[in-house]
Amino acid sequence: MAGDDRRTAAHAMFDADVASKGLGIELVSAGGGAAVARMRVTPAMLNGHAIGHGGFVFLLADTAFALACNSHGPATVAAGGEISFLRPVREGDVLEASATERVRQGRSGIYDVTVRRGDEVVAEFRGRSRTLRGGALS
Repeated sequence: MAGDDRRTAAHAMFDADVASKGLGIELVSAGGGAAVARMRVTPAMLNGHAIGHGGFVFLLADTAFALACNSHGPATVAAGGEISFLRPVREGDVLEASATERVRQGRSGIYDVTVRRGDEVVAEFRGRSRTLRGGALS
């Protein structure tokens, strides 16, 4: 999906995503149930151990998940998500989250997201989605 220039509903959603854009998250690609998002770890994202706070890694993975599940069109939200932190991240690291649709049935979906620093996997995320009735937020 990388390098795909087609705009999807996910692109429109990301255009309005103040939280993700405020953290410097970039939309790399989104379409067909997949997405890639990228973020650089800043000093403001470090915890008391001087490593990246897990909440920011979760937020990056959650953003990629949201982009993937919204790439189909109707407004879709998270029904749940969990993450496994595998390696610490540090200031200056560039993280890339790649989301892939595993299954979508009716209004429910399951997506896996791998967060990498270069070739190294730093976290694995699984998200459950739910498409809203009528396809719009109210």
